[in-house]
Amino acid sequence: MTTTGRQLVSTMNADNTMTLELVEREFPEPKGNQVLVRMEAAPINPSDLFLMTTGADLENADYSAGKVVMPVAPQVAKGQSARHGKPQKVGNEGAGEVIAAGDGEMAQALMGQRVACVPGHSFGDYALADATMCLPLGDHSSREGAASFVNPMTALAFVETARAEGHDAIIHAAAASNLGQMLNRICQEDDMGLVNIVRRPEQADLLREQGAGHVVLSSAGNYEKQLADAIRATGAYLGFDPVGGGTTTDTCLRAMERVAASRMEEFNRYGSDQQKKMYIYGRLELAPTVLTPSYGFAWTVSGFLLTPFLAKAGPETLMRMRKRVLDGLTTTFASEFKTRVDLDEMLTKDAMMDYARMATGEKYLVTPA
Repeated sequence: MTTTGRQLVSTMNADNTMTLELVEREFPEPKGNQVLVRMEAAPINPSDLFLMTTGADLENADYSAGKVVMPVAPQVAKGQSARHGKPQKVGNEGAGEVIAAGDGEMAQALMGQRVACVPGHSFGDYALADATMCLPLGDHSSREGAASFVNPMTALAFVETARAEGHDAIIHAAAASNLGQMLNRICQEDDMGLVNIVRRPEQADLLREQGAGHVVLSSAGNYEKQLADAIRATGAYLGFDPVGGGTTTDTCLRAMERVAASRMEEFNRYGSDQQKKMYIYGRLELAPTVLTPSYGFAWTVSGFLLTPFLAKAGPETLMRMRKRVLDGLTTTFASEFKTRVDLDEMLTKDAMMDYARMATGEKYLVTPA
């Protein structure tokens, strides 16, 4: 037996346009450890916007009921040529009620429960999800649990990674984000040093009000000195950068070396032997990543994605992290939303131009029903 419902799909076209539209599709009967979830809430995350708005001219797009056709910058369309003409389902995570389950033990145990899930196509009436990637919400609402995976688990993964690599302090850029605020709370709870980088004074005030001890303004004239002072105070030689493009990672590495070099007894043309590492985990800025020869040779720049981390971490770590998220769903891992939209409303011009800005504290929640 199949279930019919709407699904948001994104298609990059060879004519330098991208189409977002709600299509009717059949959701097959779940098998094994699969469950069918009637979606009730799903957040629009920056990772979702990669398939929805990256490089798009939203001002001059053609908007109609359930469909948007957007001009796309030629370089973006060319860079995504592998998906030309291939509709991509959209929506990383969300929450809703399990209305059908495969015959697997884990799937059957979730029947009739409200769960958070990571199906990869949560912007729709239904989603087919793996039971191993579902979190029973108990008495929590779908709104409370909708964003309980991507940001919470990523923030926890940063701390887990730092510990595994022998660090007790980290740097985080674009730190006033929803994820950044969670990380700030986690680090306070876990006594992990944290250097927060933000762009605007009001973002700095927000984090300080939430107990942040080290907040650096990237817009300040003495930005790099502020950053070096915070690194000196915390010993943070590991960082996580969601900006990706531009000079954020470069500046962090340079400030790390500035502190490390100041502690050297003798000058070394190859720089300090202090290991410095930056993980890039997003592309808020699409420009090339700039790296300059100004921090010796003891440095690493790497990519970071949650899914590979979880696969490597193993089931015990995964279960511990999930329990912590559930226990702190309305406190440490609480998410705030600017507004709610249904599936049709999320494709209107006003909504798209607003949530595509990815402004701090202005995340949208999609409620399909």
